[in-house]
Amino acid sequence: MLTFINWISVWAIPVIIAFVPLYAFTKKVPVYESFVDGAKDGFSTAISIIPHLVGMMVAISVFRASGALDYVISLFAPLVSWMGVPGEVLPLGILRPLTGTGSLAFTTDLIKTYGPDSMIGRMASTIQGSTDTTLYVLTVYFGAVGIRNGRYALKVGLFSDLVGFVAALAICLIVFG
Repeated sequence: MLTFINWISVWAIPVIIAFVPLYAFTKKVPVYESFVDGAKDGFSTAISIIPHLVGMMVAISVFRASGALDYVISLFAPLVSWMGVPGEVLPLGILRPLTGTGSLAFTTDLIKTYGPDSMIGRMASTIQGSTDTTLYVLTVYFGAVGIRNGRYALKVGLFSDLVGFVAALAICLIVFG
């Protein structure tokens, strides 16, 4: 079974890359022209979301530099330590909805410090895979299509991040604890 999964992982992307243009060609779709049109649209989209990205990055930097992140962590540290969760992973639960790169750097640092097979390393990895960068997604995608009122999407996204964080911790404690 493992050999079959490895075979699929080796061949999946080359097959898809070959299949899509061949299928388009059989349907008489102008492949190159369609690609160029898509690239043009992508470039204009990238230009239109730059102000939203800059605003989000400034807000995250202010949140971290002001000490607000440390304050929020200090509020929740007693609760997570009571539950048997290492306090070192708590900042990841707060950073992950804000910044993908910042949370990945934090996860990398935790894994370098404690090791990938430690409880902290396993929890950090599981949290990284169980949550999303909600504010980034809302900023980029809503900004790209011009949605101005995303309050329900924000509530649902942050709630799903909380559920993913708690589930990641619980699963790690059950499986590895």
